[in-house]
Amino acid sequence: MRLNKYIASCGAASRRGADALVEAGRVTVNGRIVQNHGADIDENADTVCVDGKRLNLQRAYVYIMLNKPAGVLCTCHDDRGRKTVLDIVSMPDARLFPVGRLDYDTEGLLLLTNDGDFAFRCTHPSREKDKTYYVRVKGALCAESLKRLENGVEIDGRMTSRAHVSVLERLKDITALSMTIHEGRNRQIKKMFEAVGCRVVYLKRTAIGNLTLGDLPTGQWRRLSDKDFSLLGIFPFSKQDKG
Repeated sequence: MRLNKYIASCGAASRRGADALVEAGRVTVNGRIVQNHGADIDENADTVCVDGKRLNLQRAYVYIMLNKPAGVLCTCHDDRGRKTVLDIVSMPDARLFPVGRLDYDTEGLLLLTNDGDFAFRCTHPSREKDKTYYVRVKGALCAESLKRLENGVEIDGRMTSRAHVSVLERLKDITALSMTIHEGRNRQIKKMFEAVGCRVVYLKRTAIGNLTLGDLPTGQWRRLSDKDFSLLGIFPFSKQDKG
């Protein structure tokens, strides 16, 4: 098994996170630092440690859907003591981590797992799914602005991919919309609306691909079902990957 896959399978990090650990010299194999994340190891004979702590393969994988509230960080730890998603989904023995991320003040659908390989496949560009959001913005949003958002706007020096935007409701100075994007750039939706002169005042992710939040209440979570994996289009290897 490749070293980065082994680290991910132990639940120590996602596959990309495992690459970073190896490249930083924090991983040893049989007592020697190895900085080639593609190195092959014998998972039944070799001893792999991260920061001196021995890793063991996860035998029971967990897959969670969380309806993340605002004011919660998508991280495993916070040095400032702020609330994280692991304070909501508390499984100390499973060593969960979020698959992708949502901003601190953004609500909605977030996946968590201890299966690093599954997380890698969910976030790899070749498997990346459309993500749908419910958005409320303040400011004038005309037909021309909607067209610009759908065709792509420049943020951080490069154009965004095409998006699908539909107006759900117009109030006095607030417009409610549904927006589907394919990319996952930092604060992308907020920056896209800023580019057309509007400010996002509420943002919630409602779907990843065909997988939706449904009636899961804010701040609650549940395990993914076989139907959920089918809707997501990505299966754990233990469930015979069909992707």
